[in-house]
Amino acid sequence: MTRRGQWYLSVLLWTWGGAIYLLMEVVYKILSGKPETISWTMLLLAAILCIPIERFGKKVPVSLPIQALICAIIITIAEFIAGIILNVWLGLGIWDYSTMPLNVEGQICLPFAILWYILCLIFIPLFDHIRGEIEFWARWHR
Repeated sequence: MTRRGQWYLSVLLWTWGGAIYLLMEVVYKILSGKPETISWTMLLLAAILCIPIERFGKKVPVSLPIQALICAIIITIAEFIAGIILNVWLGLGIWDYSTMPLNVEGQICLPFAILWYILCLIFIPLFDHIRGEIEFWARWHR
């Protein structure tokens, strides 16, 4: 696969991952009775956060649990920064973890940091598998 093709594939995976996350968030917020807090900003943030998830599986030579831990930490930090901007400064009220255990200013909490770790354990190998399948078929269709 050409460099351009690999770049397109990465962007596709980031977008796909962001859309899957947004879908999970929409379902969660509808089921929890808070559909008014659904925001397009979560699609953008999730797509951006899929970059390290997709890149780690391909480029970082450490075990999957360590990759997932690093990505979960990156996600949690990004969630805190986004929360301060979106929820505190702009007052959008997209999420509020203030009732969750071990939260920091209601923007991040341990239960969701653990959820990000679990999702990274799933999505890092999933992205690797999808990338491998597409690269395999691209070689055969030249």
